[in-house]
Amino acid sequence: MTPDETSPRSGAPAATPPHGRTHPGHHGSHPPPPVLRRPGVLLTLLCAAQFMLVLDVTVVNVALPDMAADLRLDRTAMTWVVTAYTLCFGGLMLFGGRLADALGARRVLLTGLAVFTAASLACGLADSAAVLIGGRVAQGLGAALLSPAALALVTTSFHGAARTRALGVWAAIGGTGSAVGVLLGGALAGGPGWSWVFRVNVPVGLALLAVLPALLPPPAPVRRPVRPDLPGALLVTAGTAALIYGLVEAGDSGWGEPAALLPLAAAPLLWAAFAAVERASRRPLMDLRMFTRRPVLAGAFLMLISTGLLLAFFFLGSVYLQHGRGYGALRTGLLFLPVAVAVGAGAHLGARLVTSVGSRPTAVGGMVIATAGCVPLTGLDAHSGVYGTLLPALSVSALGLGAVFVTATTTALGMVAHEEAGLASGVVNTFHEVGGSVGVAVVSTVAAAGIGGAAGTVTGFADAFLVCAVAAGGCAAVAGVLVPRGKPETGGAMPLH
Repeated sequence: MTPDETSPRSGAPAATPPHGRTHPGHHGSHPPPPVLRRPGVLLTLLCAAQFMLVLDVTVVNVALPDMAADLRLDRTAMTWVVTAYTLCFGGLMLFGGRLADALGARRVLLTGLAVFTAASLACGLADSAAVLIGGRVAQGLGAALLSPAALALVTTSFHGAARTRALGVWAAIGGTGSAVGVLLGGALAGGPGWSWVFRVNVPVGLALLAVLPALLPPPAPVRRPVRPDLPGALLVTAGTAALIYGLVEAGDSGWGEPAALLPLAAAPLLWAAFAAVERASRRPLMDLRMFTRRPVLAGAFLMLISTGLLLAFFFLGSVYLQHGRGYGALRTGLLFLPVAVAVGAGAHLGARLVTSVGSRPTAVGGMVIATAGCVPLTGLDAHSGVYGTLLPALSVSALGLGAVFVTATTTALGMVAHEEAGLASGVVNTFHEVGGSVGVAVVSTVAAAGIGGAAGTVTGFADAFLVCAVAAGGCAAVAGVLVPRGKPETGGAMPLH
């Protein structure tokens, strides 16, 4: 695989096995990738770019109340500030991978980085909800171009043991970025102001744009025109957007009103149209046959629920502490740091358990722990102890979810054939982003009274955490049947984050 190729059908960069063979489906023979003069520096810069993308998933949560106060955001707008980014990131990620396959990873990476940097500046200068949400959409588009192209370059620029180490560093970016995002969001919102959670990306992006071209492999010629599956990308993104819109509207107008029912009914129709387009396409974004692979289906399901729960925790906890209890942004960010650390600890523990006791016990156990952590929060009110109830409960749940993250990835990628690892990676990483969007939309709707009410209102938060507890418990029950028995192979493909 050359530096300008990705997995032929998923659109996600394929992590090739150590022997360096390409996946079936590429035509012709290609020259070996050029030897890089400073591969370590290139890896550092690519990881820095990816770090910005992961950071922006969680960095806004702690700053949301300050954004709402300055821009007069209602609950609906606050929800879209979070979900617009993850929706476009996840919905268009496979399309970005396809573009990297067609135009070359170098071109797509630099384009995505430029779009993300410009969009970050627009968000930082936003003076209205429309501009801010539009900027978040553009950030998601830039991330969807940048991330798969960067991983393609990481995968193809290193070989053997060096590739394994590079992919390990890449995978560690996810947990680190989430933890730093919570702390950085609080520090910036409590210091220079919420706009700096976006503006901080601008100098970093400009520096990367200045340095990366000299280190990246030269652009490969476009050998033949390739038509990326734009209709498929638009349909799957529109379907998920319709679901989120319907969920958010239900919190304002009610579940029985057309404003909620029509988009909720449109979502499955759009997904069905996406499936039809994928089946008819010669080069689909997503090979739907992957969902007949039990490990991939199980991994996608676990990733959807666990990501949805984790981002729901950050969203609910931030609004509860600042809007309901009057905490400042910096204090809130510091309080969430143990929760983010617990995710990393759970992932470390999960990696050991998956290889020792197997995927199914680890997945079920992780979700049982997450459920147990949610239970005390189902009685949350204005007098609940932050240090005695909220923080310990969220940390326990995060510990369980960290183990499930690892299980989702290793099950999907370690229990399928090597030549399908890139396809499975694209599926799992798409569900990673989409899960966050849907999770925030659901809990925002359930807790609408507390989020949209006057300062000090905490009505609805307990109900939202009850939904989280039910989702975690239901996931544990399904995982006990769906997740295959056995232990996945190690050393497989790494996720995007």
